Amino acid sequence: MTVEIRAADASDAASLSELAAVTFALACPPGTTQADVEAFVQAHLSPANFDAYIADPDRDIRLALRDGVPAGYTMLVFGEPYDADVAATISLRPTVELSKVYVHGEHHGAGIAAPLMAATLDVARSAGAASVWLGVNQQNARAIRFYEKSGFASVGTKTFLVGSVLHNDYVMEYIF
Repeated sequence: MTVEIRAADASDAASLSELAAVTFALACPPGTTQADVEAFVQAHLSPANFDAYIADPDRDIRLALRDGVPAGYTMLVFGEPYDADVAATISLRPTVELSKVYVHGEHHGAGIAAPLMAATLDVARSAGAASVWLGVNQQNARAIRFYEKSGFASVGTKTFLVGSVLHNDYVMEYIF
């Protein structure tokens, strides 16, 4: 097995969208309807969205390939947090949002997530960030354990809207 982690480029938008459509549901809390998942994916994770994300100079997307097949991705969003609850809880500036961290379920436990996270944190550090923050659903115990193992600590809470349901997230911060 070979794992390659690289910056995503314009040719990756369709693959990222397909990967996002499969992985987004993995992070949703139990009870999230399929209709809400599909609507979120269509509104935020389409190939056109990924074209825009890749072209945005305030974003960085890392793509993990396992034996040449897209297996996971991350997205950093540079800039001050847009959410007042997040802005109040983050301790160090400048900060970067780790907006997306997803590994396809077929590749869980295959040694992809840790190097993908390390490469992503290296990008943030190289860009001058003092911290990285993320939101994670409070019921996503697997992700929370991974983030804690990666050096993140819970510093607050926020909400996240999927469909018509407001979900409760922890805000976690990594300090360089």
